[in-house]
Formats: sequence, structure tokens, C-alpha cells
Amino acid sequence: MNKTEAKMLKQKGRLPMTDTNLLLLITIVVFVAMYALAMIFIGRGFLKIQTFFNILNENAALIILSCGMSIVMITGGIDISVGKLTALICMSAAVNLDFQGGNIMSAVLLSLAIGIAFGLVQGFLIAYLDIQPFIVTLAGMFFAKGMTTIVNATQFNVENEAFVALKNTRIYVPGTGTVNRLGVYVPAYIEIGVVVAILTVIALFVFLRWTKTGRNFYAVGGNSQSANMLGINVKRTKFIAYLLCGFLAGIGGFVYFLHVGSGAPSHATGAEMNAIASSIIGGTMLTGGVGNIAGTFFGVLSLSTIKNIVALLGLDDAWWTNVTVSAMICIFLVVQSVVLLRKNKKKN
Repeated sequence: MNKTEAKMLKQKGRLPMTDTNLLLLITIVVFVAMYALAMIFIGRGFLKIQTFFNILNENAALIILSCGMSIVMITGGIDISVGKLTALICMSAAVNLDFQGGNIMSAVLLSLAIGIAFGLVQGFLIAYLDIQPFIVTLAGMFFAKGMTTIVNATQFNVENEAFVALKNTRIYVPGTGTVNRLGVYVPAYIEIGVVVAILTVIALFVFLRWTKTGRNFYAVGGNSQSANMLGINVKRTKFIAYLLCGFLAGIGGFVYFLHVGSGAPSHATGAEMNAIASSIIGGTMLTGGVGNIAGTFFGVLSLSTIKNIVALLGLDDAWWTNVTVSAMICIFLVVQSVVLLRKNKKKN
């Protein structure tokens, strides 16, 4: 479709739906349908607004990590180090607070510094030395895992009073509580991490949609050679994507730490796979060039909802959750393939 045809359609108020928006719509519809069916057939917890808030509370860090993952996937890359990086951030912040006389601000700055350092190094190796993203981030994953045990090899709960007070802070949402069996009104709440996650999603949505750098991510992921011919600095764009992913891992790592309140080498195990799965479910293509931060947000919610449904159905064995999640990923990959075929047919 040329510019003249697009202008005519716009004047008539019916522009064709883009691949990104189509995948976003599918993700939202699937989540709403899934949650509605859970409310109808399972009921119980799903009828309470606190259940939805708990999904947000438990996955605030994953939302932020998945946003970073989506950004590098939009540029055609991948980052499998974010899970172990989160564990390293948790352990470093915990040691800083309890053993080094640190405070909340020093812990936050340390978390961001670690995330940015990983983003700088991995971004430079991938963008400027042209090393495969999987290999670089695999090395980063093993490095973070080893450094976590070097910092401290045992699990412990943080006892810093200011941090514990911040961790236990609850934001109550008026009019969303429920009355329990004893007739007592229980207000619904969200944690501070949820606010941080939602603000991150909004900021990144605006960044990708209305800034030049954000649009460059899509151009580079769609076709790096064409992007280069258009005057886009491909290497710098990829570098910024990994730097931003590392920065978001620093934020997500501290949000995770704020939720669990402890340091442990086993923290956030498998978080990188959940982030990739959430991005795929949210409509971000592994081939690059297509993705939406809003879709990633709903991808995390969908992933968590299906896990809760499986648990409430009494299928507590780990393999049921894994099988369900894998089936969900496969379905969305098929949907993405159909969309990609549709796109190729349009080109031809």
C-alpha cells in the first residue's frame, strides 16, 4: 500500500491494522477470555480483586525484566542473563544493607550500577564486535551466577529496619476490598513494586512509540541493512537496546529484592525464560521488528494467570505447569507465523 492509498484510507477512518497492533489485540483478548473463564468456572479466588492484585504483586519484577527482553527482541536479539543478574543484584543489595552499613539509596544505586555494567559490556560485545547475542548473554549468565556465590553463598533475610519497613509498605486501593467470612472488611492492596512496574511500562510505551530511538529499534529489527541505508546507526541502536535492557534489569532486580526481602543464589531461577515467554505471548517476534510493551505487560499477566489456573485445578505437579506454558508459547508462535505469512503475502 502506497502513501496515497494510506492517506485515502485514513481520511475514510479505516487504516489497516498493523502486525504489532494485531498481536497486541490477540494477547489482550486471550488474557481477558482466560481470566473471565477462570472467574466463571473456577470462581473462588478469581472473583476477588485481590487475586488480580496478587498477580501484579508477584510479577512486578518480571514485568520490568520482560520489558527489557522485549526491547532487545524487537532489535532481533536476546538476553538470557537477566535471571541470574537479578539474583546477583538481590545478593549484592542484601549484603550492602546488612553487612556493609548501607541504606536503601545505596542499595538502589548498586542495583542500577550492576545492571548498567552488564548492559554496557554485553551491548558493546554484541553491537560493536558483532558476537552472537546468545553466546554473549550466556557468558553473562554464568558470570552473574558465579559472582552471586562469591558475594555470598548462603541465603539470608535482610534485617535492615528501613528496608523491612519499605518492603512491608502496602498501597490500599479504595473500594476494591472484600468482606471475609467473619464479616470483616479486608482492603485490597498493591506493593510499591507494582507502581514502579506500571510506570516503567507507560514510559517505555511512550519511548518506543514516539521517539526516534524507539522507532529505530523496530527498523533495525525488521531489516538492519535497510535501516543502515536509511542512515540509522545500527550498531549504536543495538548497543542502546542492550544498555536499556541492563538498566531495566537493575530496576527489576531491586523490585524483586523488595518483594522477597532476602539474598539467595537461587533467586529468580528461570526468570529469563519467563521473560522470553511473556514477550512472545505479548506479541514480540523472535525475528525482530514487531513487538509492543503493552502486549508484554498482558503477556506476563496471561502467563501468571494460566499458572494460577493450573494450580487451582489441583494440578500441583511441576510438569503440568511446564506443559501448559509450553503449549501456550507454541500457540502464540503459530499465531506469529500466520501473521508473518500474511505480511509476506502483502509484500508479494
